[in-house]
Amino acid sequence: MAHTISDECINCGACDDSCPVNAISEAGDKRTIAADTCIDCGACVDTCPVSAISA
Repeated sequence: MAHTISDECINCGACDDSCPVNAISEAGDKRTIAADTCIDCGACVDTCPVSAISA
């Protein structure tokens, strides 16, 4: 199951570079993770300063 980004996202972009498959993109006022691209590695989780990413 792909990781998701909650509404707590502050759109800082810290997670972008951590994703090895570039599944994270900007969607309005927050980031989103493409479920069909995400490999569920969890690399983005620790980079989020507001803990908005979860499995």
